[in-house]
Amino acid sequence: MVNVVRIAMVVLLLVFVASPAWAQPAAGQAGAAVATGPMNLGAAVGAGLVILGAGLGIGRIGGQAVEGMSRQPEAAGSIQTAMIISAALIEGATFFALIVCMLFNSPI
Repeated sequence: MVNVVRIAMVVLLLVFVASPAWAQPAAGQAGAAVATGPMNLGAAVGAGLVILGAGLGIGRIGGQAVEGMSRQPEAAGSIQTAMIISAALIEGATFFALIVCMLFNSPI
C-alpha cells in the first residue's frame, strides 16, 4: 500500500511539473494556438491502458491454459483451441480500442 501511494505521489508530481511545458507554444510559433498538448496525451494514455489490459488478459489466458493442460493432459487440444480463440478475440477488441484512441488523437 505504501508503494502504491509513493508511486501515485511521484506521478502527480511529474504531471504538475510538466504541465507548464504544455502551455508553451511550439518553437517558431509564438502566439499561435497549437492543438498538440494534453489532447495527444489523453490518446496516448488511452492506448497505453488498452495495450496494458490486453497484455494482462492474454497473459492470464496463457498461464491458466498451461496450468489446465498440466493438470489434464488429455484435454490439452481443446484447451489450446479455446485459448487461441480467446486470445484472438481479445486482440480484436484491442485493435478496435487502439483505432478509437487514434481517432481521438486527430484534430477535428
